[in-house]
Amino acid sequence: MRSYDLTPLYRSTVGFDRLFSLMDQLGAFEQPTASYPPYNIEKLGENEYRISLAVAGFAETDLTIQSEANLLVIRGEKQAESNQSGNEVLFQGIAARQFERRFQLADYVSVAAARLENGLLHVDLVREVPEAKKPRIIPIGDKPARKTVEQIAA
Repeated sequence: MRSYDLTPLYRSTVGFDRLFSLMDQLGAFEQPTASYPPYNIEKLGENEYRISLAVAGFAETDLTIQSEANLLVIRGEKQAESNQSGNEVLFQGIAARQFERRFQLADYVSVAAARLENGLLHVDLVREVPEAKKPRIIPIGDKPARKTVEQIAA
């Protein structure tokens, strides 16, 4: 695995310390068994995203979605079924093992909805930045924003 030195980027940016720290840590948390279930992350709009997980064989009651501070955890645990038909399974290719998928969410991203459709679990995310945190335009003018004591006395 290659290692990248992001130190020059720290010097030329302001406020992205957390982003570069997360990029540094990516290699440390890779798990070889983290390929199940497969998933897609789509960008639907400027502030809308969707995570789709392939969870064939799981029912809604077998899945749990938990949203914590900047973390989305999706768990699947198949309930043990008794073979009521009496048939013997010769080959079982459909995975029914339990899983846990964790997704790191950016600030102000929250879960809007989730639905299970044709073996795919779709989790819709939306980024809602508070009005106080949105960028604003600062007018440039001749007048100072605040008056000093000297200006008030004159």
